[in-house]
Amino acid sequence: MNLTINGESKKFEASLSLEQLLGQIGLDGTKVAVERNREIVPKSTYKQTMLSDGDNLEIVHFIGGGSTNNDGDSFEVAGQSYWSRLLVGTGKYKDFEQTAKAVEASGAEIVTVAVRRVNVTNPKEPMLVDYLDPKIYTYLPNTAGCYSADEAVRTLRLAREAGGWDLVKLEVLGDQKTLYPNMPETIIAAETLIKEGFKVMVYCADDPIQAKRLEDMGCVAIMPLAAPIGSGLGVQNPVGIRLIVEQSNVPVLVDAGVGTASDAAVAMELGCDGVLMNTAIAEAKDPIKMARAMRLAVEAGRLAYLAGRMGKKKYADPSSPLAGLI
Repeated sequence: MNLTINGESKKFEASLSLEQLLGQIGLDGTKVAVERNREIVPKSTYKQTMLSDGDNLEIVHFIGGGSTNNDGDSFEVAGQSYWSRLLVGTGKYKDFEQTAKAVEASGAEIVTVAVRRVNVTNPKEPMLVDYLDPKIYTYLPNTAGCYSADEAVRTLRLAREAGGWDLVKLEVLGDQKTLYPNMPETIIAAETLIKEGFKVMVYCADDPIQAKRLEDMGCVAIMPLAAPIGSGLGVQNPVGIRLIVEQSNVPVLVDAGVGTASDAAVAMELGCDGVLMNTAIAEAKDPIKMARAMRLAVEAGRLAYLAGRMGKKKYADPSSPLAGLI
């Protein structure tokens, strides 16, 4: 029997069930999702699903793509409350051990994860779930690397089968140079996913009109970019972000482009409910220290927003009273 597994042709001597195949190649069926001839196979049917000669299989898992704050200032996404307003990605670190340490230092409760093919030639290769417990952290599967609505929807269907999560981050990219969102394809994908019961947090342009359309469709969080993904340029359009915040009835989280702690603070001072970042922490000279810095910056920016900044003035205004001068 000839099978194509994750793009590679493999030959097996006898007919096998999907459960037997996974056991034969050394994979834990509880940690993966399987697509057979572009149809997702439910985990409950692995034992009964007999494979046929010529079947094309995709086997995927999650890859890298806290403490709580008890001051009462939580925010809610899709009915779930979170204390940490810092969301972090899990890619670009040197290894899973560093990933876990950085996430812990950040205090994040939500971590984004990419969906990628399992390495069937080395099934004992470590997986992210071995380092970040999905029972402790909310896994947020994303569609990083998808350039069409079809690719994004297919990826998140697999993600739901792999882990059972319906809270997802949708991003459909326009091109490899800018990684800006392709808004027409994002709209199409969001409509499909929402109809299928997904709770969609959506990466989008810093455009209030598009953001409002996505909210009205039923997206549970709006995630405008601060700057191009991985650029570290910080918030480039504070006016657009602030307009999105003022009009939205769902959480607004700045996503992409944060470079350092001051960038995170600026986003929070604009009134955003949170900030999502990956590269700014993972590519810092000391990711663990940067994770702590980002945590403090998000908390400080939020507190400054709640406090209400002083008004800007054209001229000086002395701090000390003039009455009683000697």
